[in-house]
Amino acid sequence: MSSPKPFLIHIPQSKIDNLRQKLSLAEFPDQLEEAAWDLGCPVADIERLATAWQQWDWRQAEKKLNEYPQFHTDVEVDGFGSLDIHFVHQKSEVKEAIPLLFVHGWPGSFIEVLKILPLLAQHDGNNPTFHIVAPSLPNFGFSQGVSKRGFALAQYAEVCHKLMLQLGYKEYATQGGDWGFWITRAIGKLYPESCKASHVNMILANAPTYSKNPLLALQHSVYPYSERDKKGLERTEWFHKDGRGYNVLQSTKPQTVAYALHDSPVALLSWIYEKLHDWTDAYPWTDDEILTWVSIYQFSRAGPGAAHRIYYEVMHTAVSKEDVHGRIFTYDDLLGYTRNVKLGLTYNPKELDIVPKVWGRTLGDVVYEAENGRGGHFYAHEYPDLLARDVKTMFGKGGGAYGLIAGKDGYENGDRARL
Repeated sequence: MSSPKPFLIHIPQSKIDNLRQKLSLAEFPDQLEEAAWDLGCPVADIERLATAWQQWDWRQAEKKLNEYPQFHTDVEVDGFGSLDIHFVHQKSEVKEAIPLLFVHGWPGSFIEVLKILPLLAQHDGNNPTFHIVAPSLPNFGFSQGVSKRGFALAQYAEVCHKLMLQLGYKEYATQGGDWGFWITRAIGKLYPESCKASHVNMILANAPTYSKNPLLALQHSVYPYSERDKKGLERTEWFHKDGRGYNVLQSTKPQTVAYALHDSPVALLSWIYEKLHDWTDAYPWTDDEILTWVSIYQFSRAGPGAAHRIYYEVMHTAVSKEDVHGRIFTYDDLLGYTRNVKLGLTYNPKELDIVPKVWGRTLGDVVYEAENGRGGHFYAHEYPDLLARDVKTMFGKGGGAYGLIAGKDGYENGDRARL
């Protein structure tokens, strides 16, 4: 087993020059009169961003990213060989800090964790602190790409779990949204001896049934939906009617989409920027944020046409891993009750799927719930202070997940005594 080595991002100048040349030659489509965001990215927005990208200094963004503690290491994946995995690893000064695995999704990356690093590692004596591990998933960012078919949820979970073990964290907690929701759910099914608790900010769940959740089903049938529930279901209906076109394409013909994303930076920019706009709660994106976000895809190790393969592989690969009870679990099982893993749920008004809280409680032993009046899909980036609040409360003294990890409750001995 190899040991982790420090990692610095350094994109070859030839790739930067090639990007600028392609942007200089870009041609843009026309659009209908009175076109708006319901049709996709407005031409004026993409023309402006493409021009800005051509003049933008990647080296400055690269320098800022390299200020964060990054590493890479080989992780052996059953049936797929060894993969070189890039990750952020910020250790707290508190020895008893809680190991927290942060799992991103698409079109995110390790960049989503950066704003919460100082909030969760700081030691103030009153709140728990965390050792934070945030990998670039295979095919994303600066991790190695996958060359064989069938790399799906069980394999992403295996990578993350083995990375935590390699770093010396035999027990840990997880946090995720988007694909991070599915991957951390798979980790909880496969490795409950290690994954003790999980916080998620995208909640996918089914309505409770009398056969599986009789008490919740009774509650669901007796109590009417709240205004938050109704607005959430309206948001969900909008997303499934008008916002999931990308998912259908990426889940069925990822290779065809890859030609556009790999060859055309304007295609990549518009494909991702649309989500940054539509999936957030009026977040005031700066050009620097947008271009850094998209450039991580443009300069990714596996190429900008690789990350979205996760959609096809998950939808077309039968889960072949056994859970702790020796039972083969399926994709649908991940929406079922997960035992032995404490669960925290945060609901944001501009998430993509927003289910009633009684639905969320079918996922497991819920020990923390929060309903925010603001926030969207990229929660860690939009409102890092709220996400930090969530995990500190959930794992802090008096929280439902306090003291779950042996010898790692997040407090120094002196802090614990005062509390």
